[in-house]
Amino acid sequence: MRLRVVLLVVATSSLVLVSFLVPLALVLRTFAADRARSTATIQAQNLVPLVTTLDPGSLRQEIDQVNAENRSTPVTVFMPGGTELGPPAARTASVQLATNGRSFTAVTPAGANVLVSVQGLPAGTAVIQVFVPTAQLRRGVARAWLLLGGLGLGLLALSVLVADQLARSLIRPITNMARAADDLAAGDLTARAVVAGSPEVRRASAGLNRLAVRIGELLAHERETVADLSHRRLRTPLTALRIDAESLRDDDEMARLSDDVNAVERTVSEIIREARRPTGGGSALCDAAEVVTERAMFWQPLAEDQDRPMTLEVAPGPVLVRISTEDLAACIDILLENVFSHTAEGLAFEIRLSRRAGGGAWLVVADDGPGFPDADPTQRGLSSGGSTGLGLDIARRIAEASGGTLTVGRSPSGGGSVTAGLGPPVQALDAGRRHRRARDRLHLRPRDGAPEYGPSEGTPWSLLGSSRVDR
Repeated sequence: MRLRVVLLVVATSSLVLVSFLVPLALVLRTFAADRARSTATIQAQNLVPLVTTLDPGSLRQEIDQVNAENRSTPVTVFMPGGTELGPPAARTASVQLATNGRSFTAVTPAGANVLVSVQGLPAGTAVIQVFVPTAQLRRGVARAWLLLGGLGLGLLALSVLVADQLARSLIRPITNMARAADDLAAGDLTARAVVAGSPEVRRASAGLNRLAVRIGELLAHERETVADLSHRRLRTPLTALRIDAESLRDDDEMARLSDDVNAVERTVSEIIREARRPTGGGSALCDAAEVVTERAMFWQPLAEDQDRPMTLEVAPGPVLVRISTEDLAACIDILLENVFSHTAEGLAFEIRLSRRAGGGAWLVVADDGPGFPDADPTQRGLSSGGSTGLGLDIARRIAEASGGTLTVGRSPSGGGSVTAGLGPPVQALDAGRRHRRARDRLHLRPRDGAPEYGPSEGTPWSLLGSSRVDR
């Protein structure tokens, strides 16, 4: 928009300058020609008394003296008897016409001939011709045009500077408002637009701020409503169930049922805490390598129980992504839960984490199972395996919230493969911050007879189903 405003002002200024300077330049050229012809006419008229009073010899000397003093406009006098005084010149039709008593100016390609008729001589009519060359007619015109051109360019440059400052003052509030809107779209509900600029922009900024406040209030109300409903609808029946469990006479059965009730209560408490957790503001940051390794450690015992070979490859060093630790852990758990729930026991799977070229990371979970159906399994509520159909949709939304994507395909073995692109962090962490590595606690065994690598050697990690975790 700033460039468009500047271009608009440049176009308008150019039209105004052209419409003003071009006619002025033509007027200056005409004025210079008229001035040169007027000077030549005055010069010729000053010679009329000399032609009528002096003898031919004295007149010749006078004309030679005039030509010597002013060589730019030569003067020639055509006497009645055919004699020419001064520089030789052709007796043209214009000269013949002037002998009839007419005084005028004849324009030729080489310049202008100012012809003055002198009557009253005994032998007839004489003609005084003053030749004004084209260079004399346009004397000073080029300089005047250069000055006009310089003035036009200066005015145009001044208009560009003024337009640029005006565009800055107009665009700056709009840019601030757009930045606040982008922050709000990224989830930062604390972002506010600066109320400044023209009345229309101030009104739009104030409206955006009111909208952000209203969205925050609605989300807070929704979170509290969900938490209250979870408390009223779940905790009351659980309390009744606990009372019934405590009334059992069999101690073993009562302890087992109480433990189940406690587990459900912990789940309900986690649901309430999750419901009250504010929406992320776009500044979340975590080390994907650490989170992926920790979740792999969590799922490894189950993989061992089901005889599933598990391969883990994590890029060395901190892999910072724009996502919270809780959300990334939830995304990984969803992808791994799908593997355990929808593939047969004993089938291998792998987890790979690598860096993206533009920042962020690629997270790939692939298995040797039957793969995904033809329909898009990331569609919310769509499931062909008896599940709710929400898992992959939640993982997709987590990946997109970080600025990435989630795609579903096939693994090299023909099974299912899910690739989550995690966006880069908005802000860089302090260079001196140390990130703990949960994978440092893993005891790794090399694959395919390769030499064994230590945790600090910065090599890809391979975790097989038969690996053990050092507790």
